[in-house]
Amino acid sequence: MIREVPDLRVRAIGSGSGGNSIAVRSGGTLLLVDLGFSFREQKTRLAECGIDISEVSAVLFTHDHSDHCKGVGTFHRRLPDIPLIANGDTADAIAMQTGVNDGWTLFENGEPFEIEGIQVTPFSISHDAADPVGYLFEADGSSLFVGTDMGIVTANVRMAFSRATCAVLESNHDPILLEQSHRPVSLKQRIRGRTGHLSNEDAATLVKDTNPLSLKAILLGHISSECNSPSLARRAFTDVLEEIGRTDIELSVLEQDRPGDLFEF
Repeated sequence: MIREVPDLRVRAIGSGSGGNSIAVRSGGTLLLVDLGFSFREQKTRLAECGIDISEVSAVLFTHDHSDHCKGVGTFHRRLPDIPLIANGDTADAIAMQTGVNDGWTLFENGEPFEIEGIQVTPFSISHDAADPVGYLFEADGSSLFVGTDMGIVTANVRMAFSRATCAVLESNHDPILLEQSHRPVSLKQRIRGRTGHLSNEDAATLVKDTNPLSLKAILLGHISSECNSPSLARRAFTDVLEEIGRTDIELSVLEQDRPGDLFEF
């Protein structure tokens, strides 16, 4: 059966330590993953993508670090009827930071739920936040994996990634550049620790180990401006895709300063 309209569309609004947000659409349903920009910046970036911020159906949060939730206060004051969705610990932690105590819809990690035709499965990840998660979004046979800000690849991550048609995957740092950087030793240890961030090689190994036949595109996110580069991240994945015979998979490197390309699948 030929589908006239793609089941899922994804566009990164921005990705990096300065702010993160992803738009996911299926039919008339528009979800945002994280609000890591000010309300004004979020609204401007969405407009650049042809999206009015009032179209948003719900906002889902991965965790409580400020580069993923700093915009929630003004967003909720301006658009109080749009649900804010997270697990209990993340909602509590964000509320403590921002004062946003109402408007929350809570889920249990690992328990699928539906938002206006999109099935959402939140899965636990390893990061130094209250109760961080990634997401698998599914609609009519297509699926989107969102997994950033994690120090190791767990069984939960592998299982979700193995079902992906498209993946937003962290490729944070190059280990050599991280070691050579002038960052404090404690910060280096945090980044490469079990609750830190995935290196290029860590992330590429996930693709190699799972190699989902359904996978069509990988969007590399949360790339460090100091300890990585788009070319290094892309090369790590290109080498692995050539090794496993999957040069059909499209690669895109997400940026901090502007929205990414639209992917439809």
